[in-house]
Amino acid sequence: MMLSINNISTSHPKRAKSAFMLLLFSLWLHTVEHVAAQNQPLSLDSVLHQIAVNNPMLQQYNTRSKAMDAYAEGATGWMAPMVGGGVFMLPYPGQNTMGDAREGSVMLSAEQAIPNPAKQRASQTYLNSRASIEEEKQAVTYNQLRAQAKATYYSWVVQERKMAVLKENERIMEFMLKLARIRYPYSQGKLGSIYKAEARLHEVENMQLMTANEIVQKNVQLNTLMNLPKEQRFTIDTLVTIPAPVVLTADSVYLNNARSDIRQLDRTIESMRLNAQLENLERKPDFRLRFDHMTPLNTSMPNQFTAMGMVSIPIAPWSSKMYKANVKAMNLEIEAMQQERESILNEALGMIREMALEVNTKREQVGNYKSKILPALKKNYDVTMLAYEQNNAELPDVIDAWEALNMAQMEYLNNLEQLYLIVVKYEKELEK
Repeated sequence: MMLSINNISTSHPKRAKSAFMLLLFSLWLHTVEHVAAQNQPLSLDSVLHQIAVNNPMLQQYNTRSKAMDAYAEGATGWMAPMVGGGVFMLPYPGQNTMGDAREGSVMLSAEQAIPNPAKQRASQTYLNSRASIEEEKQAVTYNQLRAQAKATYYSWVVQERKMAVLKENERIMEFMLKLARIRYPYSQGKLGSIYKAEARLHEVENMQLMTANEIVQKNVQLNTLMNLPKEQRFTIDTLVTIPAPVVLTADSVYLNNARSDIRQLDRTIESMRLNAQLENLERKPDFRLRFDHMTPLNTSMPNQFTAMGMVSIPIAPWSSKMYKANVKAMNLEIEAMQQERESILNEALGMIREMALEVNTKREQVGNYKSKILPALKKNYDVTMLAYEQNNAELPDVIDAWEALNMAQMEYLNNLEQLYLIVVKYEKELEK
């Protein structure tokens, strides 16, 4: 954004001052908007959109699909015509000829192969079907990348929550250590307890360092998936709710429509059928036209020509054996592909049911941590801390209560991360 004040008349100082203030305000507003855009958390939907648009692994399938369309455009083309020239019925040198008349002719030849239209249409249909396979491959790859991005994003959310817990633990340990150092000169604490508190504080600092490194790694992983500079830093939306209970409604009909790998197999089977039909059309003949023009070397002879039409005979036993065997082999491959499809569908249905049970069980465990275990340990810590402040408990007792609470908090977050990852796998199987 650029504003010019060159044309402001110096004879109007108030107007010049107002324009200058407007320029400063505009620059400030532009800077604020730019900083706000940079600091705005990146939602999971935005990450998935960036992956769908920018990931090069997905873009290659669009290019391949266009390549198949280009192949299909050329399927109805003809072979290039053949032209040639030479001599026709010219005697070898040194052989006797009748009189002085020159024998033989100069010949010009042209030949054109005419493909069978039915074969061309079948070939074009087959090549178009291969383009749809590439489109489904793209959907399969996107489902994998989407699951990877979700897992990384949710793990980052949990790491941010762990960091918040560690910051609070650091504050608590600093407070306990400060309180212990105040009491020690009055013989109200032990020196060993102070060293123990210091060690726990350094352990928390180490855990913060590890967690910060995990966050940076998740950032780099998402940048890689979105095809962004690896050093680019951004924040994410940590207000992610706990997944709702799973109500299993998926069946084979739903998976047939939802899963891209099943659709890819369907497109592949259809393409193989079209290829078998194309191969079966080898029983139809192909055509060829040939025209020869002869100009005799003997001027007393007239110009001559030859016009020929040729047709192949593919039903001959020695030529039909090949395409019949190919069609049989292709039909067997189609049958094997259908069996593979049934196997994948059956395995997916079983896996989805298992994952649904696992999601609900893990969700219940996370709920127990949040509503029962953590509140009880928090009360235990608060009571022990209050007793310590009233000189009715020792610092090791407070540290033990804090460690129990801290371990439960970390275990809760670990279970929460496992819940998110299980849900990601479940949604990947359902292709949501």
